[in-house]
Amino acid sequence: MREQRGGVRLLIRHPDGGMESVVLPFPWSRQEVGPILARVRNIYLLTLQGHALQDAAAIALGRGPQRKDSWTEALQHFRQQKLDHGGAIRPITWAKNYAPVLELAVQLLESPKRPPDSASLLDACLRGWAPGTRARQIRAQSLAQFLRHCVEREKFPASWRPPLDLRPHIGVPAAETAAGHRKGDPFTDLQVLQLLDSLPTDQPGRRWADAFRLLAELGLRPIELQHLGVRSDPGSGQPLWWCSYRKRSGGGMTTPRWVHPLPLTDWDGRRQDWQLLERWRAGAIELPPLGNGPGAADAIGTYLKRQQGWVELRERMAERGERAVPYSFRHGYSLRGHQLGIDPGSVALSMGHSLEVHLRSYPWASSQGAAAAFAKALAT
Repeated sequence: MREQRGGVRLLIRHPDGGMESVVLPFPWSRQEVGPILARVRNIYLLTLQGHALQDAAAIALGRGPQRKDSWTEALQHFRQQKLDHGGAIRPITWAKNYAPVLELAVQLLESPKRPPDSASLLDACLRGWAPGTRARQIRAQSLAQFLRHCVEREKFPASWRPPLDLRPHIGVPAAETAAGHRKGDPFTDLQVLQLLDSLPTDQPGRRWADAFRLLAELGLRPIELQHLGVRSDPGSGQPLWWCSYRKRSGGGMTTPRWVHPLPLTDWDGRRQDWQLLERWRAGAIELPPLGNGPGAADAIGTYLKRQQGWVELRERMAERGERAVPYSFRHGYSLRGHQLGIDPGSVALSMGHSLEVHLRSYPWASSQGAAAAFAKALAT
């Protein structure tokens, strides 16, 4: 607070550096300290409920528009928007993916003890679905859409805008947080080749096969298929793979990168030449539908679950205590690189993460490889 022309101005500085202020109807006087502090406390509590500073001050004064956002009315508008406009959805989709979580959200929002912000609301509404499940992910995305609608279309306070990153609210299945099971195990080259041979040979099957070839040969995250391209190397002028994806990590954001292919080797020791770069440049590779953003991994997982070759591969790996997941293509790239003698730092650079993350989270050695390495060292 500060004095302004004999009155009181309340200033609030936001974490992003912005500032708001409002004049309070009190003289700048020692005798008014108690009433001023009481008024500031009331204004603060109103801002926690989602009111902007000016509105909170007016409400605390007793003459402001005591706006009570109608969440029920906003939900009706959002439902109409989803069913009748844009990429309209079917009523059955609304009933399955939207209504359960949004009706719960509105009940909480219009209760006397509503959650104070969007993050708290997400946590409260998602407790009924197991962490990390597809159902919980869909509910989180549906609720986030509704909250964005309320802020952008219904002009609700900006404090209800959902977090950009929903993953902390979606969570990870408890069974996958155990050591060695969260990200699955690497595929060998032969396992990838067997899986590719088992896929349908129709046009959709060929598109999926190319997607898996790219994942395996380039060590990509599933989402990076949507951020892949080809650029000329500044030094040699040769065309090289380029990935523009930026991933948020503990150390900030990863940077776009060059991606170096590691071709697979077949049963007879022959290196596979799928001509992916040439076919990509010629427009001969058409990727299958992968959804938006993080949905790429789910789309891949959904397709694979319908393939008998994938079912058999998962069963064979499970018998050895291993777990097959869409990321297993990427893990196989990591292991292949180290088996070829490429240093961990170079493999990590091509895969788009730090050396520390690489050594902690990705396979870069195997029991067979370790035995061979020690035998070679002793022989020399």
